[in-house]
Amino acid sequence: MHTKNSLSSRLHRESVMMVTLLKSVPAALTITFVLVVIGMNFLSRITLVSLPWLALNAGILISWLSFLFMDIVTKHYGARAANKLAMLAIAANLACCLVCVLISRFAHAPALDMVVGGQWSILTASTIAYVISALTNNYTNIYIGSLFTKNPDGKAAYATRSFVSTFLSQVLDNFIFVFLAFVVLPMIPGALQVHWTVMQCLGASVICAFIEMLSEALFSPIGYYTVKRWQRNGTGLEYIAKYC
Repeated sequence: MHTKNSLSSRLHRESVMMVTLLKSVPAALTITFVLVVIGMNFLSRITLVSLPWLALNAGILISWLSFLFMDIVTKHYGARAANKLAMLAIAANLACCLVCVLISRFAHAPALDMVVGGQWSILTASTIAYVISALTNNYTNIYIGSLFTKNPDGKAAYATRSFVSTFLSQVLDNFIFVFLAFVVLPMIPGALQVHWTVMQCLGASVICAFIEMLSEALFSPIGYYTVKRWQRNGTGLEYIAKYC
């Protein structure tokens, strides 16, 4: 009984914390983040480049946006808040993919099946990869930031923590995803039948990470000034006061 009450109490605290966080983070930013994660999932099934030593999928076009978002949230609200929003985005992606699977099974539309067929393999690979990379990004971001003791809120600190955490997490995200989605899972019947070599996976994980880091670097001033504006305006003070 004590264990059951403790679990219930913990779930209640977590739900209250999540509601407070969603009220604190600007809704437009959260919605955009969720849509980006869902979009990454669908775009990643499209191969843009296929060479003996390199393959790139279309997910690279927007994946950097999700890490830019997490860097902003991590800086202002902490890694735990960014983790929670990442899990929310993953849950939304799971729900979206479930709808796609149902459509694929019951609509009997061959053209539609080309879009959503084999979605479970992409879903499995992207979920595993994104959970690992999101946690890596957020905690690495916090650790790098802690090294800047003199001016932790300066541009150099923000840029360094964003670039390092993004590159490391993107290497992990890219390799885990493409290796599972295009090397391991295609061996299972019903999975998306797109096949990459291990060499292509290694090339993609590094090249994509550089491209995504450069993309974020281009737009990191927006992230930095967003954080500064939130600090000036007192954005999210309720969550920060209670949980940070």
